[in-house]
Amino acid sequence: MNYFELFDWPVSFNIDMGKLAQKYFELQKKYHPDFFIRGTEQEQEDALEMTTQLNSALKIFKNKSETIKYVLALKGLLPEDEKYQLPQNFLMEMMALNEDLPDDAAGRINALTSELYSQVQPLIDNYNDSSATTADLLKLKEYYYKEKYLQRILDRLEG
Repeated sequence: MNYFELFDWPVSFNIDMGKLAQKYFELQKKYHPDFFIRGTEQEQEDALEMTTQLNSALKIFKNKSETIKYVLALKGLLPEDEKYQLPQNFLMEMMALNEDLPDDAAGRINALTSELYSQVQPLIDNYNDSSATTADLLKLKEYYYKEKYLQRILDRLEG
């Protein structure tokens, strides 16, 4: 069962945080292991597994980047430990940025991230699982890896 099925939602990149909290607590009330103390061992194990799934789903759905990663993996487009090759022009731009980090490097990286997001925002905002093309998802995959690369630079600057 995937997390969208667990929450009885269509596959989407835009998760309503209010609905997420509401649905999460509704499902927690239904499946929390404390409610199965007098149940069979199998019922207790199932409740524990469901609670683990709910917590994982919550963590993913609360983070837009993790939601993108999850959907891409769900679609078979993000194999684990993939060595994705970013476009050469992007890597050259990042190399130049790394060599001469300006005083406002974090601001510049955040601006680049926003610019990249604006290019995929229509795909994210209007995503329809039944009509999405592989090309659309591959654009999101490239965005995901670029954003991840930029985040590593920010983490290094802050560390």
